[in-house]
Amino acid sequence: MATDLKAAYKTVMDDHFTPRMEIAFIDGEKRQTLIYEKVAWTIDGVRKGLRYGENPGQEAAMYRLVNGNLVLGDVTTIQPGRALVSDVELLQSGKHPGKINLTDADNALNILRFLTATPCAVIIKHNNPCGVAKGSTIAEAYDRANKADMLAAFGGCIALNRTCDYETAELITQNYAEVVVAPDFTDEALALFATKKNLRVMRIGAMERLETYATERFLDMKSMMDGGIIAQWSFLPEARTAEALITPDITDKDGVQHRMKRLPTPQEMDDLLFGWLVESGVTSNSVLFVKDGVTVGIGTGEQDRVGVAEIARDKAYRKTADRFARETYGKPYNELTDAAQIAACDAFAKETKGGLIGAAMVSDAFFPFRDGAMVGIREGVTSIIQPGGAIRDWDVIDCCNEHDVAMVFTGQRSFRH
Repeated sequence: MATDLKAAYKTVMDDHFTPRMEIAFIDGEKRQTLIYEKVAWTIDGVRKGLRYGENPGQEAAMYRLVNGNLVLGDVTTIQPGRALVSDVELLQSGKHPGKINLTDADNALNILRFLTATPCAVIIKHNNPCGVAKGSTIAEAYDRANKADMLAAFGGCIALNRTCDYETAELITQNYAEVVVAPDFTDEALALFATKKNLRVMRIGAMERLETYATERFLDMKSMMDGGIIAQWSFLPEARTAEALITPDITDKDGVQHRMKRLPTPQEMDDLLFGWLVESGVTSNSVLFVKDGVTVGIGTGEQDRVGVAEIARDKAYRKTADRFARETYGKPYNELTDAAQIAACDAFAKETKGGLIGAAMVSDAFFPFRDGAMVGIREGVTSIIQPGGAIRDWDVIDCCNEHDVAMVFTGQRSFRH
């Protein structure tokens, strides 16, 4: 009998997870207990929790912290009653959200919490950003983030840090999206979204205080295949201002001093800091490029730094060619069949070096050799931000000086696994 493969994706799991969960940390007679309550939504009169986990057939539940607090040393977890994604208000949903929908929304907010000063949009796919951008309006921010990688953004989770108005909603509905998250929505925007029956529209009122989460820790837990759990405090980027960055100044083993000849310009510094904060939400190993407040190429999850830099570079070229194809010929690059049109797109990407000329290069860990930095320098990047701390930092400093590239250190690694 033939199997209906499509039906698997329409299945809503009746999970067997309990209504409440407790996690206790015990030190002798001292006991600290965190109490959680399972989250569910009512849609069309039916009360349901998560649709399913990472894949159909995997039962899943999301729990909201409702009581208790964990204090270890001088670090305290986020207080109960201050939930964001785990207390989301589902305004529209043809389908209940699954685990991936909510973890994508969560990582989008993880990035947005550091970028509250200006309208900003984050588009997430498989827990990594496709595009992140600032703008003078939220519509402009979304448009720039979407154009950074329209192919990857298909079916993604869109998170906005300002009210979604009609102009933004109109841009969003031109493509297919799974989720839109915002602090609020105008009535006109909601009416337009209603034409997309399976689009999940989520309002998070607490986003108005999103920036307060930028300095707070939460308990980050990873389950092992044998049932074990690794618990750690969540990561917080410390370098968020120009004053917090380190000007590289290294003395090598031969006693020779190596110091940067050029500091970043104000525009370069803005892109470097923007990219470093976006980096906190990118899976390691990662390298990304930023120009004028928008990501140009994002490389994620690789085993070597040169390789991931090359992936980010190659993606920047492909996305530039794709953007040119859409704007010039009205169709994606991958759908072009005319050889002359394909050649024109490739030529434009090559001429502009994938939009990397004048871009900032961001690395979540140090460059052990100059070869990783050279991937971006060859394409015209003019500034680099990285943690520093490699044995051969001096060689990377010399490399940047030789090509008039500014570089700063954060003094902090930003791995995310």
